[in-house]
Amino acid sequence: MDETRRDRDTEGRAHNARPRDGLGRPLPYGSPGVERQPEGVVRSPQETVREAQRLLDAGMPFHAHEVLEDAWKSGPVAERELWRGLAQLAVGLTHAARGNVTGGARLLRRGAAALTEFTEGSDALEPVESTDSADGGAPAHGIDIGALTGWARELAGRAEGPGAEPVNAAAEAPRLRGGSR
Repeated sequence: MDETRRDRDTEGRAHNARPRDGLGRPLPYGSPGVERQPEGVVRSPQETVREAQRLLDAGMPFHAHEVLEDAWKSGPVAERELWRGLAQLAVGLTHAARGNVTGGARLLRRGAAALTEFTEGSDALEPVESTDSADGGAPAHGIDIGALTGWARELAGRAEGPGAEPVNAAAEAPRLRGGSR
């Protein structure tokens, strides 16, 4: 491919076809990369959480973000902030792993703030499970909102702390549903 021309999809829209690494960084054309997530896939909430968790555990939060973004764009209006907040957490982890400490911390906090709408007392979603989290956050689709917001705020503080270095995305991956790693 001529690198001076923009990649286009079949409908002529700009679409970067360069291969990507596990953190979503573009690689030179012809380099081996990580298989990208297909765009626009409509999954059930359970399938979305399962696939996003698999990618997070594999140290691929950028790719998990793409799965969560599909849910954000295709899901019911009442759930859009949930999926958008989760996508922001994944992108925040991506930036923290890439060494962009300021951007990573900002996105982690923004995602945590978006999720607060789905804590106990909110009627935005009916909990799928009735497990409690440490700070009282009720799960939405089994997602432990309280634990995730705590994780995001703690990682944001570490990511921009003195002498902060890029984090290991797989080691820092959150659990979307309660339980230990």
